[in-house]
Amino acid sequence: MKLTLGFSPCPNDTFIFDAMIHGRIDTEGLEFDFFLSDVEELNRKAFASEVDITKISYHAYAYAARDYRILDSGSALGHKNGPLLVARKKTGRKKLESSRIAIPGKHTTANLLLGIAVPGALDKTEFLFSDIADAVIEDKADVGLIIHETRFTYPEKGLVKILDLGEYWEKLTRLPIPLGAIVINRRIPFDIALKVNRIIRKSIEFAYDNSDLSFDFVQSHAREMDSSVMNSHIKLFVNNYSVDLGRKGREAVRELFRIASLKGIIPEVPEDIFLT
Repeated sequence: MKLTLGFSPCPNDTFIFDAMIHGRIDTEGLEFDFFLSDVEELNRKAFASEVDITKISYHAYAYAARDYRILDSGSALGHKNGPLLVARKKTGRKKLESSRIAIPGKHTTANLLLGIAVPGALDKTEFLFSDIADAVIEDKADVGLIIHETRFTYPEKGLVKILDLGEYWEKLTRLPIPLGAIVINRRIPFDIALKVNRIIRKSIEFAYDNSDLSFDFVQSHAREMDSSVMNSHIKLFVNNYSVDLGRKGREAVRELFRIASLKGIIPEVPEDIFLT
């Protein structure tokens, strides 16, 4: 059986999926027709229910829950790895409400966390996540909402941190930050979905034990990223919650949806959002 699979070119995703798409592990008879896209493009494809298995922002999942369930393996959650607001110079939090903010996409979890933390910040313009720091430097925006590897490189561009939205979330909830999920279409039979979940977990475990084998694939999609940044990115975003969400991970996901729904940012999600 062949299934379509979409994920981002970010190091955490290419690290996770390398083994299963390149035949390094037993895929239990399944094949994967994979493609790589920016997370906002993946979100849009999920809204149209186009893909069997896909990476998706937790924010976007609220609008795709009728068609997808969240897998236990593959998610990006964690501590001290949330999105940051950066600017050319320090500014007060109150001023954020009147600032021009560059965001990495309307349906990114970064934008959802911004909506929870600073609901009055409404002047937002979407940019490709890798262009946001430059947008701030070039005065196309006053503040940038940065994610992924830009978290490690923004000081080199002379930018300063205004607000750590991950830190804000952790103080608010004492839970890990839910950023991105791997979801499977509800049209896929349950036994196959369980098989996919097992394969993703095996792929992550294999990558942990054989990181040298995934290096070329990860680096080839890392946008000329320095290898130390690439490795830091993987270490930060691929963790125990990626192997298995567990009770704490599920609690964090439900709390994100509860708070965002109460604030009117997202629609209420159904109860059966997890595969098991």
